[in-house]
Amino acid sequence: MNAASPIIALTPGDCTGIGPEQIARILHDRRLARTARIVVVGDARVLDLGMQQAGVVFEYRRYETPAAIDWSDARIPLVDLANTDPMLYAPGAASPESGRLTGETLSRCIDFAKAGEVEAISFAPLNKRAMYDGGWKYPDEHKMFAHLLGHKGYFSEMNVLDNQWMSRVTSHVSLRQAIEQINGPAIKNAIVLATTMMQKAGIAEPRLAVAALNPHGGEGGLFGMEEIETIKPAIQAMADKGINCHGPFPSDTIYLKAFAGEYDGVLAMYHDQGQIATKMRGFGRGVTVTAGLDTVFTTPAHGTAFDIVGKGVADTGAIENAIKLACELVRFKR
Repeated sequence: MNAASPIIALTPGDCTGIGPEQIARILHDRRLARTARIVVVGDARVLDLGMQQAGVVFEYRRYETPAAIDWSDARIPLVDLANTDPMLYAPGAASPESGRLTGETLSRCIDFAKAGEVEAISFAPLNKRAMYDGGWKYPDEHKMFAHLLGHKGYFSEMNVLDNQWMSRVTSHVSLRQAIEQINGPAIKNAIVLATTMMQKAGIAEPRLAVAALNPHGGEGGLFGMEEIETIKPAIQAMADKGINCHGPFPSDTIYLKAFAGEYDGVLAMYHDQGQIATKMRGFGRGVTVTAGLDTVFTTPAHGTAFDIVGKGVADTGAIENAIKLACELVRFKR
C-alpha cells in the first residue's frame, strides 16, 4: 500500500442491494490497494453479508475514526457504525428504514471528510426512494450532500464513461420541470462546471459539445425556438470567454461523435438525454460524480440491481472506476 495514496471512505450503499457484495469482492483481492487507501465506513454485519454473497473471506479491523487507522496493518480498516443489521431488511426490496440508515452512514462519512480524515467518499449503489421515505427529504443524494456541506453555489451530477464526461443542465426533476428550468444562466453555469471538472480529471483543454433540446436541433425553429433564442446564445457567450464549447447539436447524434473522440464531454439539457446514451455504451463501467462540491463524491452510475441481489454475480467494474476517479480528483485537489 502506498502511503501517499488518497484516503477514500467506501460505504456499502443500501444493504438490500448489490453494494455489500461489490465492496467485499474488491476488498478481498486487494485489486485497488496500490490506487487508494480504502476505509470502509458502515456496519460490520453488512460487510459480513457482503463476504457471504461474494463467496469470499478476509480479515478486517475496527477503528473508531479514520484518523486512528494503522495503515501498516494488513487487515481491512473498518469504521464500524454498528447501525445496520441487514437481517432486518429483505434483500432485493426497497426499505425506508434501510434507506434512512444508508443516509446516516453517508452523513458520517461527510463528517469525516469535513474533519480532514478522508479525502473522498465513494459509495456503492443506494435507493433514492428508500432514502426519501426514510426521512432524507431530498430528491437525490447530491442535494443531500450539498445541504450537509452547507454548499450555496452551483453543483450538479455528472457521469463519466471511458474518460468521456457527460453532464446536464437539469437532472432529477420531471421532464416538464426540466424544460422550465432550461435558461441561459443555467446553461452557462453547466458549461463552466463541466469544463472545470474535466480539467480536474486531467484533460488540459477539454472540448465540450452541447446538445440541443428539441428533435433535430429544432430544425431551424420548425420544432421549437429554444436552440435559437436560448441555447446558442449561451454557448456563444461562454465561447467568447475562451471555453472550447460548441453546439447545439442534435442529441440523437452528438454522443456518437463524442464517443468517436471528437469531444471530451457532452452537456445534455435534461437527465435522460445523456443517461440513455452512456448506459447503452457501458452500463457496468460508468461512474456518477457529484460535481461542484468541496468534497469528492463518486458512485457507480448503475443502481441497486435488486433483481440479482444475493446471486453472487454483481459486476464490480463501475465501483472500481468510481474509486479510481475519486483518487484522480483528490490528486488534483492536493
